[in-house]
Amino acid sequence: MRTLVACVLLIPAVALAQSWPQKPIRVVVPFPPGGVTDSLARITAEWLTQRLGQPVVPDNRPGASGAIAADLVARADPDGYTLLSAATPQLAIVPHVQKISYDPVKDFAPISIVGTNAFALGCNDKTPAKTLAEFVEYVKARPGQLNYGSPGSGSVGHLTMALFLTRAGLKMEAVLYKGGGPAMADVIAGHVNCYFGNYNEILPHVGSGRVRVLATSGARRAHQLPDVPTVAEQGYPGFRTETWNGYVAPAGTPREIVAKLNADINKAMQVPEVRARLEAVGTQLREQSAAEFETFMKAEVVKYSKLIKDANIRIE
Repeated sequence: MRTLVACVLLIPAVALAQSWPQKPIRVVVPFPPGGVTDSLARITAEWLTQRLGQPVVPDNRPGASGAIAADLVARADPDGYTLLSAATPQLAIVPHVQKISYDPVKDFAPISIVGTNAFALGCNDKTPAKTLAEFVEYVKARPGQLNYGSPGSGSVGHLTMALFLTRAGLKMEAVLYKGGGPAMADVIAGHVNCYFGNYNEILPHVGSGRVRVLATSGARRAHQLPDVPTVAEQGYPGFRTETWNGYVAPAGTPREIVAKLNADINKAMQVPEVRARLEAVGTQLREQSAAEFETFMKAEVVKYSKLIKDANIRIE
């Protein structure tokens, strides 16, 4: 009898998994076009469109370091038709530096991580420094006179620069943007001196002579920039920041839908053509189950809370 009851209870879940999706799926992107989060969202959306048989459509909703997009998804129906192309800021940093209306853990159902990214410090050709040490010396001689681009208060790019300025004892003015694309454009144009950006934002300009890369923020050198030392290598031991990108849905989204999306996203990383496109963005790909991603996300919330507190950093 118990077996019969269990089978009956499973029927709605099985039917849901088999029938979903029946209409287009919206992927809310918390940053404007041009950045790594947007690029990853579009590549994975194309792949999911093929796998699911329904259009998976990116919807850029920038602002408040991604909090606007996160809040929109947190309040959406948990039916699998609204997803968030999440990144570190919305779920691990913004909750510690801004007043928000969503809970980064309770209001979302983790689906899958896609990958992680470190950052590169790029300065325009109007900034004479050729090494990180020269950059520190140049800025220290001009306290408060120079500026840097920030892809939004509470973003990992902003936090990375703020952490470095604290470690080096420097003062620079932050110029806030709604994403990495606009920030990088103003670095190239000479409106701001430098920017700690994702590799895909920095790399296209390295050969132009208009941007000089002085350091990277990862634990080891980037394979795309093998000749560029890390910040830690250049006199700041232990310095390390990186961001991650992944997919989450509103809390309460059926587990069968979450499991299907997780399997399809992980499958993308096994297809050479798709994997190459994702890696070209500068991402270190990772595969995790939904449960593993949930554990990872919770740990990130704790990590960045401590990082911000220990560095005594306030991001306005």
